[in-house]
Amino acid sequence: MDERAALSLVGDTLPHAGDDCAVFDDLVLTTDMLHETTDFPDGVTRYTAGWRAVGASLSDVAAMGAEADAALAVYAAPRFEAAELGAFIEGCVDVCEAVDAAYVGGDLDGHEEFTVSTTAVGRTDAPVYRSGAEPGDAVCVTGTFGRSGAALRLFEAGETDRANDLFRFEPRVAAGLALAPYATAMMDSSDGLARSLHQLAEASGCGMAVTYADVPVDPAVEAVAASPTERRELGVHFGEDFELVCTVPEAALSEAKTSTAVELTRIGTVTDEGVRMDDDPLEDRGFTH
Repeated sequence: MDERAALSLVGDTLPHAGDDCAVFDDLVLTTDMLHETTDFPDGVTRYTAGWRAVGASLSDVAAMGAEADAALAVYAAPRFEAAELGAFIEGCVDVCEAVDAAYVGGDLDGHEEFTVSTTAVGRTDAPVYRSGAEPGDAVCVTGTFGRSGAALRLFEAGETDRANDLFRFEPRVAAGLALAPYATAMMDSSDGLARSLHQLAEASGCGMAVTYADVPVDPAVEAVAASPTERRELGVHFGEDFELVCTVPEAALSEAKTSTAVELTRIGTVTDEGVRMDDDPLEDRGFTH
């Protein structure tokens, strides 16, 4: 089974699973695992690793339109070094403070490679699921895309200071809370914009038609992309940017933009079927864990 098939099996088995977070009473809960070989390129500091790992779980809370309460992390490594562990905890604390949440601890474990498992808890009485999009809704995104892809190129080039800066994203908890009254469907873009559009379309039983020129590609991509093809790849398929992808009724879009102070960009429209970019089928391809 690939990851998507496994997730489908879990969702079919467990009624509270299937979205960015599980919803139980008024709580939203999520957990993630990141590994050195797949998620932390050479040059990532322990501070950035703590920030990014906890931030990934907080991003799931944001995607539900929930308030973030607290986060925990498991830190596993071949050996414990005071400077590295201290920097990791500092990153965890700082990303939580950036979204008015608390970092409340976790666990330590020996492991053959540096590995982090994180959990975040939030609260809402009106969660936004992936399944509410309707034909005619506007397809919108927060922020910019390609930031993490650009960071990877910079890590590969040895420009680690700039790369670490780009790798530390701010979870869109405030944006998710502000958009919750307007959004009919929402998720984060951890697997890439293209895959997120397919996932929203599948969950809502609809289609998406978007325009590449409207996708806000991060300026950092311009400095590393060797061609327009690479620029598009980093912006549309690479993933790991943790922006919000949402649908908003056409009649509510103007108010959503003006009253929330969210950096919201419309990139397309919900359709009856199919996921297309510039009238061509958009390949369902993105980050694979």
